[in-house]
Amino acid sequence: MTQRLSRETFHYFSEMKKEPKEFFFRGNVELLSRAKVSIVGTRKPTQYTKQMTADLAHKLANVGVSIVSGGAMGVDGQAHFGAGYANTIAVMPCGLDIRYPMTHRDLFEHIEQEGLLLSMYEDGVLAANWSFVARNEIVVALGDVLIVSEALRNSGSMRSVEYAQKMGKKIYTFPHRSGESDGTMDLVKAGEAEIIYDIDKFVAQYGQRKSIEGDPLLQFCQTIPSYEEALKMFGEKVSLYELDGKISIKDGRITIC
Repeated sequence: MTQRLSRETFHYFSEMKKEPKEFFFRGNVELLSRAKVSIVGTRKPTQYTKQMTADLAHKLANVGVSIVSGGAMGVDGQAHFGAGYANTIAVMPCGLDIRYPMTHRDLFEHIEQEGLLLSMYEDGVLAANWSFVARNEIVVALGDVLIVSEALRNSGSMRSVEYAQKMGKKIYTFPHRSGESDGTMDLVKAGEAEIIYDIDKFVAQYGQRKSIEGDPLLQFCQTIPSYEEALKMFGEKVSLYELDGKISIKDGRITIC
């Protein structure tokens, strides 16, 4: 069910040129209080970009970072999928009762249940040219930094770059071959963006990656199992892990903290 964000949370959007009068959400608003990284890019990424985006989003989420993107095809979708439903914020260009694009219907359903859907618009409002522009500004405003995975010159992603520049946010991209992602490579040449050559090194600034190797319970919890499933397999150890802050339980599902 769609709810209004409280005014106390509006400081997360303070860098927008004009603060909207209201925001709506479905899901877990606690994701707003985490460190946040915005990821945007082309709707038609190369396979290399898809892999790099998903890998980066996954590793950032694994150290407690919320991944923010716009729910679109291409890079946005890879960012959301890579982070995992419980670690991602999708900013929508329409009312939250509308699934746009429809091809991401299942993705939005899962994010609503485990992550966070955000919108400036009440239920029933359809996406329009101006709402995409506003959506992009929100995505940039929420992140501590902006990552543009791949983008052509004069693309919508480069408009997001303009927002980031006005907000004074650091901009990153991936290394690309000549002739690919000319928009981001222009930024690099101009000294306005940095290249992420080593994903693990980039992620390390947000904390050390959780060690789950050799820990059957944490490995099992990567699948976001139900509490009952975990309890059946691991017994009282589940409660101990929750007390230690290793896992969290919400709506009967377990996620790694």
